[in-house]
Amino acid sequence: MKQFGLIGLPLGHSFSKKFFSTKFETENIDAQYDLYELQNVSELLDLKEKPQLCGLNVTIPYKQQVIPLLDELDETAAQIGAVNVIKFIRKEGGLRLKGYNSDAIGFENSISPLLKDCHKKALVLGTGGASKAIDYTLRKLGITTTFVSRTAKNGALTYGQLTKDVMAEYLVIVNASPVGTFPHVDECPDIPYQFLGSDHLLFDAVYNPPLTLFLQKGQEQGAQVLNGEGMLIGQAQAAWKIWEE
Repeated sequence: MKQFGLIGLPLGHSFSKKFFSTKFETENIDAQYDLYELQNVSELLDLKEKPQLCGLNVTIPYKQQVIPLLDELDETAAQIGAVNVIKFIRKEGGLRLKGYNSDAIGFENSISPLLKDCHKKALVLGTGGASKAIDYTLRKLGITTTFVSRTAKNGALTYGQLTKDVMAEYLVIVNASPVGTFPHVDECPDIPYQFLGSDHLLFDAVYNPPLTLFLQKGQEQGAQVLNGEGMLIGQAQAAWKIWEE
């Protein structure tokens, strides 16, 4: 039986296990999917000893930390600088771990249908692994991006710098941080929601709850909103294609 799984910390509310377990059952695939809560990313080396393990998904906080432990990156993952899929390549008695990024695929397929001609610039809230895939994809789509961080960083804005003029210029706003994820449903990124309007598109990488406070506040101002469920499903489907190649 082939084995797959997810590494991260914590993994209490895993979409991936439910998605793949259902897929394996309904499609009669002889495989299982497990959760591996690693206290330290170096524990990945222990998983290499599992002979049936064929692939892993990677989530917070290891999408960047895992890279030095891999033997190879595909071109997209290398450009992004973050990995959310690992393929275990076993040949001639050896094992190589190759990293990929399917977050970019899931995000592009999810947001593309909603983009309009006015969507020239985007604010990316957060600077973690997910934000790197989102930034890469937006730039690939011809949209100028600027990161927003709680602390001052080179080339990024802080939340305190999001004036009315800035909000009028940046009509795509993506929450690439975990802020607002269940059970912290009463939290949201600290942007000036009063400056949002009908031309704004708000995307939340968070999928639980389906309507985060971030999206709710945007909706109240007339903005178009989309949660991260489509991105999540898309990245999972892309991960399976990678493993099956």
